[in-house]
Amino acid sequence: MSWWVHDVFQTQGLPYLLSWIFWILLSITLHELAHGWAAIWEGDSTPIETGHMSANPVVHMGRFSLIVFALIGFAWGLMLVRPWNFRHRHWGEALVAFAGPAMNLALAFVSLTALGIWWGLDPTTQTSPSAEWMVHMSNFLWLGGWLNLVLFALNLIPVPPLDGSRILAASSMKIRQLYNHPNASMAGMIVFFLILVTNIFNVALIGIGIAAQWYADIIATLVGGGG
Repeated sequence: MSWWVHDVFQTQGLPYLLSWIFWILLSITLHELAHGWAAIWEGDSTPIETGHMSANPVVHMGRFSLIVFALIGFAWGLMLVRPWNFRHRHWGEALVAFAGPAMNLALAFVSLTALGIWWGLDPTTQTSPSAEWMVHMSNFLWLGGWLNLVLFALNLIPVPPLDGSRILAASSMKIRQLYNHPNASMAGMIVFFLILVTNIFNVALIGIGIAAQWYADIIATLVGGGG
């Protein structure tokens, strides 16, 4: 098995590799900060007290996650909160949980909108770019949009410990009790792993790519005057 850094560098080049590293670190950091901002708004000062309201990716990802990122190219983060401090209790939990994926959706929106505007202002940047930097910029914005759409969808899967499970738990006491079962996290990780290693995940990635392309093309058409 070859190292992902080597593979990406050889097939996509250094700019793409650096773009991937940038977007992973930025997206996870802002995802966790969004959880923190929502928790603070709900009346919980834990993110501040624990020093997690920081722009430093290491604070959110931790050493183990960063090691895994170095090994396989993907990682995760953590924001410490105390749900019992939330003003709106269960609905506060749902709000705080959804804040992370919402941030990823916002990042995807900004990236793909910027890409569409750029394509619309100068269609050659999409069809026949005249300079290599144009290709790299398109790839950078496209990757930011696609990756954050993937993170948005991934985090909404309703299996522990993903955000989707916390959102769903806020809607039903029975579901909350089910998620609180000692084996719930292990079962959730098994389900999550099965999703990753089956065609379900690959089909989802393709679908997200098509959706991202469709949105960027619409923006480009609107900016370019429909022609």
